[in-house]
Amino acid sequence: MSDVEEKKEKKTLQEKKKQWEDTTVAKVNKRFPELKASFSTSSGLPVDRLCIPSFDEPSYMEKLGFPGEYPFTRGVQPTMYRGRLWTMRQYAGFSTAEEANKRNRYLLEKGATGLSVAFDLPTQIGYDSDDAISRGEVGRVGVAIDTVRDMEKLFDGIPLDKVSTSMTINATASVLLAMYIVVAEKQGVPLSALTGTIQNDILKEYFARGTYRFPPKPSLRLISDIFSYCGKNIPKWNTISISGYHIREAGSTAAQEIGLTLADAICYIETAKKAGLNVDDFAPQLAFFFAAHTDILEEVAKFRAARRLYAKIMKERFGSTDPKSMMLRFHTQTGGVTLTAQQPDNNIIRVAIQTLAAVLGGTQSLHTNSKDEALALPTEDTVKLALRTQQIVALESGVTNTIDPLGGSYYIEELTDRLEAEAEKIIKTIDEMGGMVSAIEQGYPHREIEHSAYLYGKSIENGERVVVGVNKFVEEKAAKVAIFSAPEGAEKKQVDSLKKIKEERDDKKVAEALALVEKTARGNENLMPAIIEAVRVEASLGEICTALQNIFGEYTESFN
Repeated sequence: MSDVEEKKEKKTLQEKKKQWEDTTVAKVNKRFPELKASFSTSSGLPVDRLCIPSFDEPSYMEKLGFPGEYPFTRGVQPTMYRGRLWTMRQYAGFSTAEEANKRNRYLLEKGATGLSVAFDLPTQIGYDSDDAISRGEVGRVGVAIDTVRDMEKLFDGIPLDKVSTSMTINATASVLLAMYIVVAEKQGVPLSALTGTIQNDILKEYFARGTYRFPPKPSLRLISDIFSYCGKNIPKWNTISISGYHIREAGSTAAQEIGLTLADAICYIETAKKAGLNVDDFAPQLAFFFAAHTDILEEVAKFRAARRLYAKIMKERFGSTDPKSMMLRFHTQTGGVTLTAQQPDNNIIRVAIQTLAAVLGGTQSLHTNSKDEALALPTEDTVKLALRTQQIVALESGVTNTIDPLGGSYYIEELTDRLEAEAEKIIKTIDEMGGMVSAIEQGYPHREIEHSAYLYGKSIENGERVVVGVNKFVEEKAAKVAIFSAPEGAEKKQVDSLKKIKEERDDKKVAEALALVEKTARGNENLMPAIIEAVRVEASLGEICTALQNIFGEYTESFN
């Protein structure tokens, strides 16, 4: 290439950047001005908003482009963290709603900017605390929620129009969302002001996690009903958080995390379209949830590959024309499965590295695990330290001053391409099986994850993969760690509270509301209004789920 041609090519790419700044960036800066007038390193060197090649690369616009524009490889927001930091959520929930409320208020006081609620197993599967199947599990791995009164207690003193709430709930997402809606009504908060996310991702439960209740087809109907209801009534709410996190926790590789997660997304989108919804009416409310592990560069490449592949799927497969529908917006949680009970202080370093991976990869929301989570629920001190990890990365590390700082690295770009190609192969295999539901029925995701988990475990056992404190630099004397324990008598307190509610409520109204839920489930109307009405009259979670099960049946795992 001659000097004249090289100069022309350089000018062309610089002109495209200038156009991006004058249009896309200028538009967002009017609504969300950048946090500083200028950005610099700790030594005072100015930091550019976005670095691009000094010469034109033929594939640059196709593979990378600019932040906030297709294919979103470099980020979904034009100014990313220069304009607004990610939401700092801390996942919390245990015991009763009153106890969980104390922890949530503590986190907000310490600087958390969003809440992430963990529910106990009975709540996740749709059984009341007084059900025999719930015995011994009430309030253990999350907060117990039986009726809307519990949800009121959980958010007592927390204005729902001022905080973004994420709820890790799947099989019973419709009921928990209905409770949240009714609490907002009682607070006088308009639904249009609510922001947050329900996980609502049932497909991965069948092969990676296990908290399912109903078979796949009626579960997918519930999901599309939520899409439709929220699209009309709660425009700022993320109707689903399609989770690669639990797939990764079950033992998948990074490429499998992308491929299986996006295959789930394809199934949800196809279901909604079959229900008559227009893709650009509901897709802007879809969100994702990924893990961040310790191989920092692979994780950064994973997030970038996922964004690019999703944008391509939405544009080419589903014909989306709205850029918001093509944006893969995601929450990240540091890798729980990477934490070790041995030498738990080492987990502080692991979480810090994983936090950097999520931020360098462009997350919109982040939860950082506490150092003691391999042993028990975190204490207030350890959860505060986990939150401080995010704050130090955000405000002291300098990585938020420029967008996609690792973009253009030969290794990162090559790894991004490889992960995208591997994920595409997985999606193609699932398509050839007839889609994700069929692939689940044939046991494909289970086998793939189990094989990857086996190889990973074997590599640790034979020393090929080092885990400090586990198979290298081992210490014979176990570290003393203060273990959190939930208050005594929580289960009895919850059961007694539920008994009192059932004695005080209007049984006739409850029976009528549950009959309406069954009638609606038997037909084709949207189920959300009937579920919301049942919640209003204080029907319990277990009662509503039993009404649905009477029509839908209960899922039992079996492979073809």
